[in-house]
Amino acid sequence: MKLNKIRFNFFFHGFFLILFLLIFGCVNNQSNASIKPNIILIIGDDHGYPYFGFMGSKYVKTPNLDTLAHSGVLFKNGFVPDNHCRPALQSLITGMLPHNFNRKRDSIKQVKKEDDSILKMSQKLKEKWGENFNYHALKYFQTMPGELSKLGYNSFQSGKWWEFHYEYGGFTDGMTTGWRRETHNGRNWFQQFMGGEGTDIGRISNKPIFDFIDKNKSDPFFIWYAPQLPHYPFDAPEKYRQLYSKTGFSKSAIEYYANCTWFDDSVGELVSYLKRKNLFENTLFIYVNDNGWEQEPHQEFFDDPMRSHNGGDKGKLSVFDQSYKTPIIFSWKNKIYPDIKDNSLIHSADIPATILDFAGSNKSKMNHGVSFKDVIEGKVQEHRNIIIGNSNKIRDNQDPMGRDVETYWGRDKKWFYKSNLTDQTNALYNIIDDPFCTNNVIKNNPDIVQKFANRIFQRYQKLTF
Repeated sequence: MKLNKIRFNFFFHGFFLILFLLIFGCVNNQSNASIKPNIILIIGDDHGYPYFGFMGSKYVKTPNLDTLAHSGVLFKNGFVPDNHCRPALQSLITGMLPHNFNRKRDSIKQVKKEDDSILKMSQKLKEKWGENFNYHALKYFQTMPGELSKLGYNSFQSGKWWEFHYEYGGFTDGMTTGWRRETHNGRNWFQQFMGGEGTDIGRISNKPIFDFIDKNKSDPFFIWYAPQLPHYPFDAPEKYRQLYSKTGFSKSAIEYYANCTWFDDSVGELVSYLKRKNLFENTLFIYVNDNGWEQEPHQEFFDDPMRSHNGGDKGKLSVFDQSYKTPIIFSWKNKIYPDIKDNSLIHSADIPATILDFAGSNKSKMNHGVSFKDVIEGKVQEHRNIIIGNSNKIRDNQDPMGRDVETYWGRDKKWFYKSNLTDQTNALYNIIDDPFCTNNVIKNNPDIVQKFANRIFQRYQKLTF
């Protein structure tokens, strides 16, 4: 009640201040389009939830993200739908869960096979078309940038982007413009596949984004800011390594934390540019990560590439709470009340619907995702009491891309449950007492297990857990 009263007072007084300025002519007459917020979605790459100052870390330095978190609403219980980046990013751009995305993709593929242009192909070309379809499928989907364009937004893609071309995501501009199988511009196929020139953002320069901002500062804009950080390679400039060099931390921890601070500095540079251009106060910032990571100060993974490149035993391509958990921030100066920490469960798929709501769309949903604007404004307490997910890949010592499995998981405010149907294993962890999932208490809690199994069955129609 006290929190809602604070929020109410903030918006109440803010409303009358704006009304006063309008009446006395202190606010320029602007079109509806010009008063829409600029929107920047900041996406961390392999940034585990414990490794931020604002999440309580006393050893990882993230001052710019700390400031952003304290300037708005911090959701401490955010979750992504999968344990690796591509399906998580597909969900973030469409609001769809990965299994729904894949089903729709396969359905579209079946329809497209009947197009005259495909039917006229030779068998060899048909096979090649089929093999490549998944790389090009996103262009047939409804996307958040596409919806924003209907509201008058120009949009820019930068950073990690697996979907071949920025236009496929509905962006009006961007850095990723396709790839070739052979090495191109010094990048092998996989580097191109991840985003090509787009992955230079943050690591090399933010200039492409600054140029886009300068060209579009008179109109509302949306920016997908997804630097490949703190993702491998762990090659932060020496000044960031020096911050951790005398701590006694493991080598792999020093390298990872240096990349975390490098990423933080890139965010700070972007925020500073908006302030210099007088665009900061009308910009909505959102932060989310793509998947989890594990790197405690004295864990040494340096001589174990499988673990160092995937985040210990509980990072990506694993199935633990830490594999999916992410902080989610919404910050907009004078529009979102500052320094609020919210423990509501929120899905990263909710971000597109929330962004569209703030942009003035009348859509409160976008596929699986629902708008959390009313939660951010303190009008309701929460929308979700449980998060249900599945993953089709887990860690494998023989293949860095993981092996195929059928596994499901669920999370409420107290419990994390997982069931691996392929390996016939399951586990339950009390997150309040055991946040790092070290003590499997499944035998003592059959009712809790049944609750999760029922919810998973409802969504995925699986018969045995």
